[in-house]
Amino acid sequence: MYRLFIVEDDAGIASGVKMLAESWELAVSVCADFRNVVAEFEAAAPQIVLLDIGLPFFDGYHWCREIRRRSNVPIIFISSASDNMNIIMAMNMGADDFIAKPFDGSVLMAEVHALFRRTYDVAATAPDVSHRGAILQTADSVLLYGDERIELSKNEFRILSCLLENKGRVVSREKLMERLWATDSFVDENTLTVNVNRLRKKLDAAGLSGFIATRFGMGYVVE
Repeated sequence: MYRLFIVEDDAGIASGVKMLAESWELAVSVCADFRNVVAEFEAAAPQIVLLDIGLPFFDGYHWCREIRRRSNVPIIFISSASDNMNIIMAMNMGADDFIAKPFDGSVLMAEVHALFRRTYDVAATAPDVSHRGAILQTADSVLLYGDERIELSKNEFRILSCLLENKGRVVSREKLMERLWATDSFVDENTLTVNVNRLRKKLDAAGLSGFIATRFGMGYVVE
């Protein structure tokens, strides 16, 4: 049974999502102490986090950063502040998806389950991939290069995995968005750019400069 951790200060929304998620056969924990979100996160040991932006004491961006320092667990922001700037900020902080309030409960659960499948089922069965001396370990979303161990977010892992599966071939932005979010219908392209740029910075810092090349008007390629 997959474990879901909800960080939402609106008790009605948190309770409603909890009941709905449990009806979808998920184990659910709801944050009760908004001063100690990380402690409750670690106690719950979830496989996905639903995180609001507007929270007491510290906002969702703060807690997203704190969770990312400890874990690559997928994080979905749920917020009524769904303008492009907030979506881009969420992705920059390490979020994997953003769902605007008000949302349809069935759509939310479908997104959650899709992220579970993409993150855990695929990663558990895919073989490791190597290129230019770097090894992508699919079981734990880590890239090894020399003495470097590069921790990847779930989105970064999916981008790199898709590019490595297509080594030498250009992968369109549309295909990458489909890999990340299952559909490109409701995704701002800026969020893909943010994720690719964040991944490139990690690769550059490890000595893998130019690992991902841009083909303008076409997409990205690992050669």
